[in-house]
Amino acid sequence: MPKPTAGSAASADGGRRLAQVYRRFGQVDAAGASPLYERVAVALSESGEVLRALGAVPARKRHPAMVLAALHDLALAGRAPTLAGAYAAADRDAAADAAIDTLLRMTDDVVAIVVRRRMRPDESGRHTVLYPAVAEAAHRVGAGAVGLIDVGRSAGLNLHVDRVGIAYSDGRSVGDPSSPVQMKASIVGHRTVPSRVMPRVAARISVDADPVDVTDAADRRWLRACVWPDQPARAAHLDAELALAAEAPPLLLRGTPVEVLADAVARVPADALPVITTTWALSHFPAEGRRRLVERLGEVAADRPVAWVSAEGVGVAPTIPTLGDRPASGHSIIGVAVFDRSARHVEAVGRCWSRGRLLSWLVE
Repeated sequence: MPKPTAGSAASADGGRRLAQVYRRFGQVDAAGASPLYERVAVALSESGEVLRALGAVPARKRHPAMVLAALHDLALAGRAPTLAGAYAAADRDAAADAAIDTLLRMTDDVVAIVVRRRMRPDESGRHTVLYPAVAEAAHRVGAGAVGLIDVGRSAGLNLHVDRVGIAYSDGRSVGDPSSPVQMKASIVGHRTVPSRVMPRVAARISVDADPVDVTDAADRRWLRACVWPDQPARAAHLDAELALAAEAPPLLLRGTPVEVLADAVARVPADALPVITTTWALSHFPAEGRRRLVERLGEVAADRPVAWVSAEGVGVAPTIPTLGDRPASGHSIIGVAVFDRSARHVEAVGRCWSRGRLLSWLVE
């Protein structure tokens, strides 16, 4: 019997490692959250044909979430009807069989999708946090209008914070009660969230290295594909936000914030306050990039006031006070910074948990 070659042994080891990754995703990451993906991921891990087919996928793109999103995209596009039917019926065994069959028949299509796309697991707006913070920034400057410049949320759904309705657990409501996008947040602590009215939004600008166009059907479908198929409430909320955004699409500026921030600010009308928003985006930037972003904010504020509203993990947003909280503590800090020529006023105005589902406001 011939001995295995070094190449075949390495390939076998790679297949075993990949199988372990998919099995762990199903049994740990998807367990309890998505019965469909729990079953599908484990089934993929047990198919030698699938593991060999996945060898055609670039190594950095082989993560189960990415491949499963590509399969979901094919199902949503009507190109994998058997898989789409199994997902719609929440039939785990049928979904597992259909996922294997689709991946083997359409390997090239899966590869093309994952090479082109980035994961967009949670693009929905962070309106419960942004609404009071943007209103607070405008109040501090005395601005009657704002130009919203969102950094790092590729679809720009944050930019429609003025067009949603928000109900807080203390009985206060803000925004538009007739909006198709309604959100809720529980208030923690003894201070209430200010009920200041959101100023008029004079500009909506999205800054991202790879922006998503909400008017493009394929882009919208990809965002939908990144939502797990047995999470209909999340999918419905995303669909509502996308429909709202498509009514007033933002201006898309492709590039890093440092590269295009000056251009973005220049596009905000002179009578409006430019408000840059970052929500759980800066952790994807290297530390030097975050520091340079804050420097750039000071530079573009040489001729007009500019505000920065952030909701980031403790210690992630440079200059925003951490209130003595420890990094990786499970909550985030809401910051409001106003840059006005050489002056800078920076304050932590709140804490939040679960991407804004729980909110503690800290200032009067």
